[in-house]
Amino acid sequence: MEALGGSDVASSPLAPADGSPSPPLQRLASGDGRGSARPITLSPAARSRAKRAFDLTVALLAAPVVLPLALICAALVKVTSRGPAVFRQQRVGLGGETFSMYKFRTMRADAEERLHSDPDMWDRYVANDYKLPAELDARITPVGRFLRRSSLDELPQILNVLGGSMSLVGPRPVVPSEVAKYGDHAATYLSVRPGLTGAWQVNGRSTVDYPDRVALDAEYVRTWSLWQDVKILARTPLAVISARGAY
Repeated sequence: MEALGGSDVASSPLAPADGSPSPPLQRLASGDGRGSARPITLSPAARSRAKRAFDLTVALLAAPVVLPLALICAALVKVTSRGPAVFRQQRVGLGGETFSMYKFRTMRADAEERLHSDPDMWDRYVANDYKLPAELDARITPVGRFLRRSSLDELPQILNVLGGSMSLVGPRPVVPSEVAKYGDHAATYLSVRPGLTGAWQVNGRSTVDYPDRVALDAEYVRTWSLWQDVKILARTPLAVISARGAY
């Protein structure tokens, strides 16, 4: 999980201004974001019925624990800051299709406006791989800091897993403007469903440089097996508890 987190910024340079899903980003599979489109071949992980069945089984078995915890988190967010409890952001998924990824809101309601109105903050955000260190980001609420450190802000993504836009394990979903950072591995990223957790999270999260993150994701897709998913899931609780690299 992103903190197992990115920021609560809802827009990106390649997303439509009205918030509607953008067209497939298949042209970005060329690696530089400008070249001609490469056909995106679905990976064995994306085609696997066993992986999808595993996702649904684990998500449903976890529901009795996740639901009460999620309700508590939602209540804490709602009573301690203005705005909705759940935040939606457009991320890039399988085949380059964008989807709404759910998270508990960890920032002030005006976080997006503050980011885009402050050129220095925006430059730091982009330079730091589309996130800001929590200690330097005044937009994060006190409850939001706890949710990020504990990765509880990611709990609503169980809905993404159940809906099929995400998997339990896979590369973390990125905003459209990040796809080009995958370079020659962009098509690899687009060939698989993004995950609630993955190789990047259990190997240090934000302590891992972006090129190394890309390499970890590419290796996961290339060597995927259901047993590998089981092992990554088993390592995830320790990664969450240690909070290593969590923003």
